[in-house]
Amino acid sequence: MCKIGIVLNNRDFEHDIYALVKAFYPQAEIRCMEENQNPEGETLLLYVMQSDTGFSLCLKEAGEDGYRKSAGQSNHGEEIALISCQDIREQRKQRKDQIKTLLYQILKEKENRELPWGTLTGIRPAKLVMGMLEKGMKNTEIAAHMREHYLVSPKKTALSITIANREKEILKEINYENGYSLYVGIPFCPSICLYCSFSSNPLSRWEKRVDEYLDALTKEIREVSKMTKRKTLDTIYIGGGTPTTLNPRQIRRLLSCIEENFPTETVREYTVEAGRPDSITEEKLKALKEFPVTRISVNPQTMNQSTLDLIGRKHTVEQTKEAYWLARKCGFDNINMDLIVGLPGEDKEMVKHTLDEIRLLGPDSLTVHSLAVKRAARLNMFREQYQELTFENTQEIMDMTMEYAYEMGMGPYYLYRQKNMKGNFENVGYAAVDKAGIYNILIMEEKQPIIALGAGGSSKLVYDGGQRIERVENVKDIKNYMERIDEMIARKEAGIQWQ
Repeated sequence: MCKIGIVLNNRDFEHDIYALVKAFYPQAEIRCMEENQNPEGETLLLYVMQSDTGFSLCLKEAGEDGYRKSAGQSNHGEEIALISCQDIREQRKQRKDQIKTLLYQILKEKENRELPWGTLTGIRPAKLVMGMLEKGMKNTEIAAHMREHYLVSPKKTALSITIANREKEILKEINYENGYSLYVGIPFCPSICLYCSFSSNPLSRWEKRVDEYLDALTKEIREVSKMTKRKTLDTIYIGGGTPTTLNPRQIRRLLSCIEENFPTETVREYTVEAGRPDSITEEKLKALKEFPVTRISVNPQTMNQSTLDLIGRKHTVEQTKEAYWLARKCGFDNINMDLIVGLPGEDKEMVKHTLDEIRLLGPDSLTVHSLAVKRAARLNMFREQYQELTFENTQEIMDMTMEYAYEMGMGPYYLYRQKNMKGNFENVGYAAVDKAGIYNILIMEEKQPIIALGAGGSSKLVYDGGQRIERVENVKDIKNYMERIDEMIARKEAGIQWQ
């Protein structure tokens, strides 16, 4: 495995530098070092030296005679003068962009390849484009800026501009200043997938305490409803975990509490992420239909049984189909399905098989995720056990998913990116006309507050038109959440300043 050391004389932009290097070398072991630290077998050393007047970058490779400058990089050790700017925040942003641009050019030259998203390492490219649209820039001007300033490929530039324009149209009637969305988390799953890093816990361990969890959650619902009386509730999203691990009685208990305490008559979208097909029954779907739920998810991730078995999904392809048709039978006319591209062992033909099966079902929206293995996932924590697995994601595969979505009458409506995504690609949501997930757009665009309830809930409070964003966190551990529910409520009382 390649080992890379990033040598810094200060920690400014450490995260951005690390993320860009990781994008070029996804399998490498990378560490950030102080100037006086000794190498520990690194094959590459990247020096990023900053001063008050400028910065310099230099890449050195290990050889028999020690470290030497990488071929063709001899000029990159010279200090680059900073762009003059009076605004301190803007000056800092310009310095960061200059460093990332030069670093990208160095690594592009060394590896003889480009990244689809250029120097962008953040998770919200469409938000960047949306900001330019709101400033009155034309699509052509935005495209030129994305390509020239951030070195984004023409294909990804077009994708981000298309999505930002659709998002703007979808959100045009949302009152950002006076509105908010509600997230309710159910942290239980039938089993834990190999790649999962969410706040999920096996239902088998907690089944006897689910009602105790709902005691705490419904208390939080009642108390938080009092804090939000002056705002308009736009969307509700019940996620997890897997919300349909709750039995029909528990589903009714939860949704009744929400309806009794929040003004669901103002809600534009009410989503329940039913998720795992092996948790969906007709009784549960009928329980959901008793409430103003407008959108659900039935998430296969893949339609290849061998992959489902490998990643620990514990359900069959047939169960996915049965759950989907059962939801249609129960009257749901807005069904989303999630897929993951880059799952272990899956090549283009296996992804094509999944898409063929999904096309036969005909969901109303399709979310295509590029696999991102986070630190908390078992696939990463126990990577030595899985080191022989292959992970494939290419632009050709991503293009194929888009072609299938278009064939099914869907267009892209939101996207986001994550750390350590296979192929340095993105997650894209596709939807038919009037079937786009409003909550998904709102949480990515950070246009309005998202109040998150339940274990692991992370509320995002948006102030000053998005210029200031503060988070209020609930503890992830279920036992802690139940025992400390009064503290979780008090945190929100202190954080929500628009009561």
